[in-house]
Amino acid sequence: MKYKMTQALVTVMILFVLVGGASAQAPAGLGSEEFGFTQKELVRAIEKVEALIAKCMSEQGFKYVAADYKTVSAGMNADKMLPGIPDSEEKFIEKYGYGISTVYSGQPPQLAKGYSPDRVGLGERNTQIFKNLLPADQVAYNRTLLGQNTGATFAVALELENLSLTGGCTKKAVDQVFQQDKLKGTYRNPLDTLIDKDPRMKSALRKYTEEMRKAGFDYKHPDDVESDIRERLKTITNGGTILVEKMSPQQLVALKELQGYERKIAMENSKLEEEIVAPVEQKIERELFAHEVK
Repeated sequence: MKYKMTQALVTVMILFVLVGGASAQAPAGLGSEEFGFTQKELVRAIEKVEALIAKCMSEQGFKYVAADYKTVSAGMNADKMLPGIPDSEEKFIEKYGYGISTVYSGQPPQLAKGYSPDRVGLGERNTQIFKNLLPADQVAYNRTLLGQNTGATFAVALELENLSLTGGCTKKAVDQVFQQDKLKGTYRNPLDTLIDKDPRMKSALRKYTEEMRKAGFDYKHPDDVESDIRERLKTITNGGTILVEKMSPQQLVALKELQGYERKIAMENSKLEEEIVAPVEQKIERELFAHEVK
């Protein structure tokens, strides 16, 4: 669970400090961005990884233009947003759930139409480079860039805080930039861990779990839902390596069932997270970082 600090939040933090502040503080060096980075650290990490990806691709005989922070950030922020429609997350969830199984095609991200954080994070120049290749070369290109899981570009893995999804030159690059603990699929942002340990959050999560059970679902944390759907999709699609048009009848039935489940659980999870969890999370985070507002 990761609450991004906006200008509105900064304003609230300023008011919070003026009326008394809080005794709790985030540990020195802990930021509010992905992987506990400060924004400066995140920018630096992205620039280093992208430069290494470009170098690796060049060594393998392919052209790749290192994406800048703005491009990668756009891919991260495109998560659950309809193209060209700002503030559309609620509408997106109604139609696509979390956009995991519901938009799955098995196609390379560069050829995806409509919603595609993967394509956005790669940038237009790299997308065009890919499109100019012959089909056989496109397969080799993405195998070199992304490995087996072509649905996990650097931007998407970074947004999910799960770098274990990466492969190819992308994995080689992140392995050189990120610390070992951040490369594991079990990694959890220290800020999220800190927030979850707060008694107020523990109480909120207990209430969330109760309400989810009333709705017929067994989840103890809002973050668990998306990861569960991704794992189910991997099982159906052999790790995301099968085109929809080449699926067996059994796989198509399983995919359709998962899509229906995703839409239903996403609506319930989103509602409960907004009503029960997010307000508490935001309050705790304001307190943790209030000392940074001058």
